[in-house]
Amino acid sequence: MRSVGLKTLSRRLSRYVRLAAAGETVLITDRDRVVAEMVPPRPARSSLVADVLLAETVRNGLLAPPAMWGKGPPSKPPPVMSLNELLVGLDADREDR
Repeated sequence: MRSVGLKTLSRRLSRYVRLAAAGETVLITDRDRVVAEMVPPRPARSSLVADVLLAETVRNGLLAPPAMWGKGPPSKPPPVMSLNELLVGLDADREDR
């Protein structure tokens, strides 16, 4: 475990981030008082920021997981129109050109 003052941390942040990524805990101090800890990520934590933020949003209740979880892909919606109707509409639009 290491400790570092705010001023030194601001000048050498990448060094202390690498130490935490390697498994070391870094205590951050301000006038010899511990104000924060930089710790390595938990083993179960995803390395992708998007996954971490999504999981946190679900835990806070701001987002609900999908209702069909694990039941396969959702069914396809019905087509808006048939291919023939689409082609007739395209031909009508192109007649003006």
